[in-house]
Amino acid sequence: MRFCFVVEEQYRFDGMPVEVIRQLGEWGHGVDVVRPGTSLLRLSEVVRAGGHDAWVLKTVSGGPGLALLEAAAAVGLTTVNDARSIRGVRDKVAAAVVGRARGLPVPETYAVARPELLAELPATAFPLVVKPAEGSSGRGVRLVRSPDRLAAVSAGPSGEGMLIAQPYIPNSGVDLKVYGVGGELFATERSSPLHPGQPRRERSVPLPAEVARTVAEAGEVYGLDLFGVDVLLGPDGPVIVDVNDFPSFRRVPDAVARVARAVLELARTGGTAPGAAAVGPFPPPEPVSEPAPVPEPVSLLTSAGVPFRIPATAGEAG
Repeated sequence: MRFCFVVEEQYRFDGMPVEVIRQLGEWGHGVDVVRPGTSLLRLSEVVRAGGHDAWVLKTVSGGPGLALLEAAAAVGLTTVNDARSIRGVRDKVAAAVVGRARGLPVPETYAVARPELLAELPATAFPLVVKPAEGSSGRGVRLVRSPDRLAAVSAGPSGEGMLIAQPYIPNSGVDLKVYGVGGELFATERSSPLHPGQPRRERSVPLPAEVARTVAEAGEVYGLDLFGVDVLLGPDGPVIVDVNDFPSFRRVPDAVARVARAVLELARTGGTAPGAAAVGPFPPPEPVSEPAPVPEPVSLLTSAGVPFRIPATAGEAG
């Protein structure tokens, strides 16, 4: 098979996707790499029907790569993940609206063009977590404890773009990151960037069944095949605070091989895993009949009827 990876400069030497590209090559597959931020692209040659079995995107939110992926999808090429679903989660405003509308535990979300507009909220709405609507990798995330501290919050890039704000969820100071790959879910915990005084750590942890059900449902709602979900364990249960397409998969056992196998399977089946539903105005692709093979999983059926598997090794260090 032949793949096209769209990789921006920030990830040029990153294990995800560099090692996945290497693994696919060792398995005998061809991989072309497009770097949209530093290359002159002859679009009629780069994006051509029949040139690649699937396109894979690893870029920052708001970067130029997503437009290329959407161009590939527009001429009928398979993309991993679905291009519409990537757009749907990278726009945090849209993701919050879709998540709450579909019953996911997403906090109440406010959107503003300028941070000072959040002063219109009552003091009881604070503390707030404020971040760019098209941010990624934790960039620009601020904890604003009271209205008088809004002046220290920066607007979006170049003063443009929306900001979103969500109520701070009381928690232990540890974020739970759950990765979905090849129909399996893996959990890691790490120190929250909103609690800088705590010792920094990151480790694999067992995945609670309630969190697994929530994350599996999020994968279905947002139509993602390879994804990460940031979860906080609040007083009332798990809360989804962010969703990412093609994350780092840190601490996932054999992450490179798992992601490479998932990319192959999605390319063979048209780019949509069983149960996935693309977010967008158009009908999603038809679901495939068979999931990717995984080693001796423990089956978990979500309330939405979507099969996900939690490996027996989910609690082991990767």
